[in-house]
Amino acid sequence: MDNGLSTTGDIKLDQAIKQWLEYDKNPKTVSLVQGLVKDGAVEALQKCFSSRMEFGTAGLRAAMGPGISCMNDLTIIQTTQGFCRYLEECFGDLKERGVVIGYDARAHPASGGSSKRFSRLAAAVFISRGVPVHLFSDITPTPFVPFTVSHLGLCAGIMVTASHNPKQDNGYKVYWENGAQIVSPHDKGISKAIEENLEPWPESWKAEEALKSPLLQDPYQDIHTQYFTAIQKHCHHREINKSSEVKIVHTSVHGVGHTFVQAAFKAFDLHPPYAVEEQKDPDPEFPTVKYPNPEEGEGVLTLSFALADREGATVVLANDPDADRLAIAEKQKSGQWRVFSGNELGALLGWWVFRCWKQQNPDAAAVKNVYMLASTVSSKILRAIALKEGFHFEETLTGFKWMGNRARDLLDQGKTVLFAFEEAIGYMCSPSVLDKDGVSAAAIAGEMTSYLATKNTSLSQQLTAVYEEYGYHITKNSYFICHDQDVIRSLFERLRNYGDQKASYPTECGGVSITAVRDLTTGYDSNQPDNKAVLPTSRSSQMITFTFSNGGVATMRTSGTEPKIKYYTELCAAPGNSDVTHLQKELDDLVDAIVENFFQPQKNKLQPKPE
Repeated sequence: MDNGLSTTGDIKLDQAIKQWLEYDKNPKTVSLVQGLVKDGAVEALQKCFSSRMEFGTAGLRAAMGPGISCMNDLTIIQTTQGFCRYLEECFGDLKERGVVIGYDARAHPASGGSSKRFSRLAAAVFISRGVPVHLFSDITPTPFVPFTVSHLGLCAGIMVTASHNPKQDNGYKVYWENGAQIVSPHDKGISKAIEENLEPWPESWKAEEALKSPLLQDPYQDIHTQYFTAIQKHCHHREINKSSEVKIVHTSVHGVGHTFVQAAFKAFDLHPPYAVEEQKDPDPEFPTVKYPNPEEGEGVLTLSFALADREGATVVLANDPDADRLAIAEKQKSGQWRVFSGNELGALLGWWVFRCWKQQNPDAAAVKNVYMLASTVSSKILRAIALKEGFHFEETLTGFKWMGNRARDLLDQGKTVLFAFEEAIGYMCSPSVLDKDGVSAAAIAGEMTSYLATKNTSLSQQLTAVYEEYGYHITKNSYFICHDQDVIRSLFERLRNYGDQKASYPTECGGVSITAVRDLTTGYDSNQPDNKAVLPTSRSSQMITFTFSNGGVATMRTSGTEPKIKYYTELCAAPGNSDVTHLQKELDDLVDAIVENFFQPQKNKLQPKPE
């Protein structure tokens, strides 16, 4: 090998390393690779160079570091070159319309990578092809990128973020001209274009020069103003907000959310929330939390609870680091804190958004034009509300890319899309962002809390009222860890050929009969007249949903990003059935039976979710 470096004894690996050292101009990643070669660290080199990060519908997500399997200057340039080429094929007017690029506060000093640096290199790539770039001059929440795409009519958007992943990770998330995340086949097309454009173009490294280009604009001030104007359409109780005595704590968990949630509260005339001082400023080290993910509940919220107790606040709002998700907790009469699940918040926000809409649209016929969406593994509570109130409810596949694209279709048909949510604490409360948005959701939750306080009602009490009116929906979600793809495959295949019968699914579990089966791996749905599933199917992932005679629903699916088999279960009770203890036990028993009979954790050596 050149550069006086010894070979690793693996020709393909040697070639990958050689090409890397020819292409890479970041001194830190170059010296990291040279150091590994010098030390003969073949295993570490294989990890860095054996396979390129896969570009999927969620874009890229991987650790920052050297090599084609990591996020770094060179892989960002290669990815953006491919994306740019693909956009040139798709849009004749790319050079008129341009793209937007945003970024969070992540950084990895060891490899010289950071979200800001990556966004500037991406901008340089587009500018080298004469494409106008709206590059934010400072960190922004993820929802600002899809908002900008829609607001300015751009061809695409890129957000450099790894959301709530561990601190060493980064990501590259892509939006299409419709303001929603990309869906297939765009990911395949972009992937192919990346492979065809691996050699950096001469101008791609010139990030500093690109910043001086007349093709570069900073949308920060304009979008800031426009976004906070747009979300005010969802402020319905300004007078109550102004005089509200409710005290709310907010944490941005060392991410980008602080200034934006403060501004959202101001836009709604809400008193500013108390900010958790130790977590309010962006810090790529996330020093006060083990994982910067508010879905993990209590651990991430410890400092928020302490501040709330000091200030006499009863509600805590928490964003994940890129502020597209929102967690909420409330202090109970007992003094304990209750962290709401994503499904419970979906019930509360869905109820509230519809209530506000109904007050402004008293005409009984208008409701026929209204839609709410949820992913298929989220609670069916919106279905129950829709049935009683007369609006439409639709399910999509898991992930906001599906809800965003479906919402766009419905909006284009002149429908009203009021709300969409997924159980992973993602909420779309406004059609001006066709993705989850934790900033607008925080302000709307603040107003809902203030309004309920005027009725002496807590969030927990209102949630109970929603369940009393529309039927209790009790959920229990968890997962098993399994690193063996063969075990996962055989587990699901056994469910498709259950018992003595070939090609047939289970008919009961734990003494409860199964009334319907939908298999989105094979495209089978026993509920449809021709047994063909309506939702898109995918052979590459496993997903089966069982419906039970007692109102239970259970979905088992593999995770696209982690070695997990997840399950999502829910008991949907009819309105009037309010014996919560009994319903909870019924669901627990059903889950135990599903775990024992369908997962068979002992036989399959599955690791339970760590407590």
